[in-house]
Amino acid sequence: MGVFALGLTIDANAQEVKRPNFSYNYQRGVEAMGEEKYDEAKDFFNKDLSDNKNNGYSYSWLSYLYAIEEEYGKAMTAVNQAIKYLPKKDFEYVLFAYDTRSNIYLALGDTLQAINDLNTAIRVKSDVAKLYQHRGDIYYYQDKYDLADADYKKMIELDPGDTYGYMGIGRNAIEQEKWQEAITQFDYVLKLDANFPQAYAFRAESYIGQKKWNEATDDILSALKMDWNNKAMFLATNLEEPAFTTMIAKFKIESAKEPNEPKWPYMMALMYENKEQYKKAIEYYSEANKRSASDAILYRMAYCASEDGNQYQALSYINQAINMDEEDLQNLALKANILYDAGDLEGAIAGWDKVLEKRPDYARGYYRRGWYKRLAGDNDGALEDLTMAIVLDPEFSYPLVVRGEIYLQQGKRELAEEDFKKVVEIEDTPEEYECLQYAYLGLGQRDKAIEVIDKMISDNPQNKGIYYDAACLYAKMGDPDKALEYLEKSLELGYRSFAHIDRDYDMDSLRELPKFKALIEKYSTYEIEIPIVSQDEIVGGNDIEIPFTRQDGVQQVKCSINDLPLYFIFDTGASVVSLSMVEATFMMKNGYLNSRDVVGSQHFQDANGNISEGTIVNLRKVDFGGQVLENVRASVVRNQKAPLLLGQSVLGRLGKIEIDNSKQVIRIVK
Repeated sequence: MGVFALGLTIDANAQEVKRPNFSYNYQRGVEAMGEEKYDEAKDFFNKDLSDNKNNGYSYSWLSYLYAIEEEYGKAMTAVNQAIKYLPKKDFEYVLFAYDTRSNIYLALGDTLQAINDLNTAIRVKSDVAKLYQHRGDIYYYQDKYDLADADYKKMIELDPGDTYGYMGIGRNAIEQEKWQEAITQFDYVLKLDANFPQAYAFRAESYIGQKKWNEATDDILSALKMDWNNKAMFLATNLEEPAFTTMIAKFKIESAKEPNEPKWPYMMALMYENKEQYKKAIEYYSEANKRSASDAILYRMAYCASEDGNQYQALSYINQAINMDEEDLQNLALKANILYDAGDLEGAIAGWDKVLEKRPDYARGYYRRGWYKRLAGDNDGALEDLTMAIVLDPEFSYPLVVRGEIYLQQGKRELAEEDFKKVVEIEDTPEEYECLQYAYLGLGQRDKAIEVIDKMISDNPQNKGIYYDAACLYAKMGDPDKALEYLEKSLELGYRSFAHIDRDYDMDSLRELPKFKALIEKYSTYEIEIPIVSQDEIVGGNDIEIPFTRQDGVQQVKCSINDLPLYFIFDTGASVVSLSMVEATFMMKNGYLNSRDVVGSQHFQDANGNISEGTIVNLRKVDFGGQVLENVRASVVRNQKAPLLLGQSVLGRLGKIEIDNSKQVIRIVK
């Protein structure tokens, strides 16, 4: 049985070296490891050690298990015992132990000891490529590119067909802006493996360095055609002109070629969102959502609408996302913030109550709720929440600043100064600046506060939030002219949190000024241009009841596909509609599907975790209880006996679903 262990693969049963006759508990521990039952494995290995105190093999596995659970003290104790008791000639386990301890040292921030352990492992056995990879990666993160290159070259020498060494050398070249050297490495990688998306993504970064926009966008596209490559996505969303327009054009072409694939409109939406062109972003997110309904897409639509100042449309989108997944805390948190920006402070606080009930260790949640409580005049409640945030994350500056300001307001200057000084300690470099200007102001150091905000603006000249912070700072310092100048700039750049401006105590000194009133009147007028979700996406109206029958413990409902009546299992855990090959073949032969409806293949998983490989088809028309949806994605499962499943690609577009077992109806709640 092979087990992957922090980068090295070892065979627990290999007999290249004569190993002891292992105990029942040890063997059961190894079996549990193979099944990823880690708690069970720990119990068996600890039982083994209670009888066999010098079994280095059990210590090896325990050190690995404790390490992946981030219990580094226990991991270090176990690995030291492993190194002490393992037979020196059992290179496989000895290397495993040193590599594990190297990773533990890395997690503890001790790179010197991590490298020392890898050096020792390499001296024990010098032909294990993974050891050079791990050491080379440490050198890379230390900016020691020559040493990293030497290790990657050694990997190539040991295994010329492995792509990692070439990728490592190419990555080092990028860091040194040796663009052509990097491209040479990635060219070779793609000769070894033409279907390696990460090589395309890294080569794209090199072409961007050379300002070869066409080549760069081609490589980003190649990477994304293969998978949702994170690096390619990051590069695409951060492109500047002229590459931005070129990339959009190429995504549009792919979108036209694959009219049912959500990836391409989604990528365009991400690009426009990153440029704060929120209306365009929502337009493309909406298209992606039509192709494949998703609460994640609706979340992004809600965020964009909120940032663009249309809080009512944002609430519509986030409510739809919550209808699809009521347990997603990200959706609930965004709704709370949207409620605040819509002027519903009590609703916002109640929203954060729900989030924190489900996740009581969320520091930023306590900060947000504490901030809102302060704005509501509940300083005691605010202090309680802000203190919780600080206890959970002592390096979190914002709750320290807000708590310090409350202490100042209460006349507790010593406590306030303690909080402000802690912020100065945390934000000790320009890269860390977030709210340092307020801490300096609280400490009475106005010049320092101005110096910080000027630096933040200089480093981020298009950041609307920083200009708003500057307006707050100057308002607090009693300089209304400067405050209004920065407020106007923030509004010009798109700052639209008018409910916050209306409640923000920092703005109190400006509210009666004619220029302040004129600015709010000018920019708060909002014309609704954001596309509303159509009837095809979310069906509106009165509650609708659809009868179901029970068979073998599941609900079956009638659903018409392209005017062909079929009976489906109602499965809220399935991601899409699922057809068996029998129905799909019948539909194709009888004109209910045609060749243009076949759009690709993908792996699918149902609520029970079962995965089947299937062809993807576009269902032009789905009629469920009189609710007609167009262009619904479905999977054709190659198993002839697979059941027909009605999944979230339909259910997610209908709104909230309830099952009434007493009446035997499925209710669409409007």
